[in-house]
Amino acid sequence: MKDSHTTALPRWAWLTVCLLAPVALLNYLDRQMLAAMKSSVMADIPDIGSDANWGRMLGQFKWVYAFLSPVGGWMADRFGRRLTICSSLFAWSAVTWWTGHVQSYGELLTARSLMGISEAFYIPAALALIADYHTGETRSRAVSFHQMGIYCGVILGGFTGYAADHPSLGWRGAFGWSGLAGMALALPLVFLLKDRPRPAAASSGNTAGLQTVRALLTNRSFLLLVVYFTLPALAGWVVRDWMPAILKSEFKIGQGKAGVSATLYWQSAAIVGALVGGWLADRRMRTTQRGRIQVSALGMLLIIPAMFGVGFAPQTGQLWVAVAFLILFGLGWGFFDTNNMPILCQVAPPEQRATGYGLMNLVSIGCGGLADWGFGLMRDRRLPLAAIFSVFASVALVSVFLVLMIKPTEGPTTSGSATPGKP
Repeated sequence: MKDSHTTALPRWAWLTVCLLAPVALLNYLDRQMLAAMKSSVMADIPDIGSDANWGRMLGQFKWVYAFLSPVGGWMADRFGRRLTICSSLFAWSAVTWWTGHVQSYGELLTARSLMGISEAFYIPAALALIADYHTGETRSRAVSFHQMGIYCGVILGGFTGYAADHPSLGWRGAFGWSGLAGMALALPLVFLLKDRPRPAAASSGNTAGLQTVRALLTNRSFLLLVVYFTLPALAGWVVRDWMPAILKSEFKIGQGKAGVSATLYWQSAAIVGALVGGWLADRRMRTTQRGRIQVSALGMLLIIPAMFGVGFAPQTGQLWVAVAFLILFGLGWGFFDTNNMPILCQVAPPEQRATGYGLMNLVSIGCGGLADWGFGLMRDRRLPLAAIFSVFASVALVSVFLVLMIKPTEGPTTSGSATPGKP
């Protein structure tokens, strides 16, 4: 449907994005640090024992996070985005602080479970709040600026390998300081963030419970989006969680250099991809309602050869080859990642979006946890990296066809934003 008239963006629209970007940074910094600190953590907590146990610990976070994401989305739709975001930030930051004090593998598993519980409420609420304010052709760009915070968080997480090696800080100190920073940020956000008012019918409990879930699960385009959202994420989680350890072992480099090489370049490329992909998608939406779908599919066509290349790079013995394919992966990931919530907005009304994104996280991150655990098992059994990543590339290829089958209900925009209350 195409709006007959448009209005200017609400005054709070871009300020909301600016306030949420550093929260997104902390969200991914706190979960990414362990990947860059693997050697230090395993040396300090010897009962972790094996890569399979390490993969199980990474998966533990994702399984808990995935299971509770729909609950977090429902709470954001039912009780408001602002309080959901601030409560989540304070809780996961407290868990981050405590993670720096664990003494056993069992305690580390508990900490990661609590991290999954507390972080599960943030992303669905934050993206839904941004979509509430950016209702027209700025939506993909607004989401891309938020996602930049995520990518910067992963980059900083990569540098924590150096922090873990530093005698006056170590991996425990890095977790402690990051947790304190998050708790300090949560308090002013309670007063600075504002929910955008929605029609009473859209915010009532009648539409934010089981009826919402039923409506989403009978929406063919939403189900296609869930699968499309999940398949590339299998590779994304493995790259994010395992690449520092892969580069360290395959190219015989230090923990710090491996962490930076595994995050800085491809996440920087993802920032470029998000900015370009957001701009291009918003521009394409002026002429076709499939603009965001087309740009997302283009990103996937970059991810597929990147996965093959990352798997074969160790055979060359050249670190720069792996980094080059990671950069290609990052560009494609930016195109893909910045358009998921905007595509969801084209197939679901505002009162279903946080719940919908939570359901997407449930499937995607739940499967991502299995991917982390399975990758650890395959590494223990010494399967070739080329074979492993070829499987991920083949799965991503299927997703291209799935996204092109989605039928959006939102029409192209001409200028400015859509009328308030419309998707």
